[in-house]
Amino acid sequence: MSETTDRTRVGIGYDIHRLVSDRPLVLGGVHIDHDRGLLGHSDGDALLHCVIDALLGAAGLGDIGELYPDTDPKYKDVDSKSLIKDAMARIRDASFKPVNIDAIIHAEKPNLSKHKAPIAESIAELTGLTAARVNIKAKTNEGLGPVGAREGIACSAVVLLATA
Repeated sequence: MSETTDRTRVGIGYDIHRLVSDRPLVLGGVHIDHDRGLLGHSDGDALLHCVIDALLGAAGLGDIGELYPDTDPKYKDVDSKSLIKDAMARIRDASFKPVNIDAIIHAEKPNLSKHKAPIAESIAELTGLTAARVNIKAKTNEGLGPVGAREGIACSAVVLLATA
């Protein structure tokens, strides 16, 4: 398929952040009651970060570290919702629109079952999709690795974009 007839593009995103005390836990733009939150230069929202990477990757626009580097003081403690809004503007400017998002939150604790629908709604609102086009899954690591040891939370996402 040539670039001029290319109608859809797929992107993959991944992020992991360490769990620490004295930080709020934010996933997909939703605050979740937990005794620890995710460490990061921004608000540490690993789910929005991996969705941003998937969106940018599908559009061929680089990655979150290039556009919003953790070495730039203006992104210190920034709300990741502002980052995804900016990424969406770039995607629209590149003549793409999201079709659907499928994401996994890898966490031992807290149990995220009751948070999946609000997280999907939040991401849908931020990307212009309906909540039915955003799928959120929560998985444990069965005690394996840093996620299994409750040292961090990892997220992965796949995004389908179409030409606008």
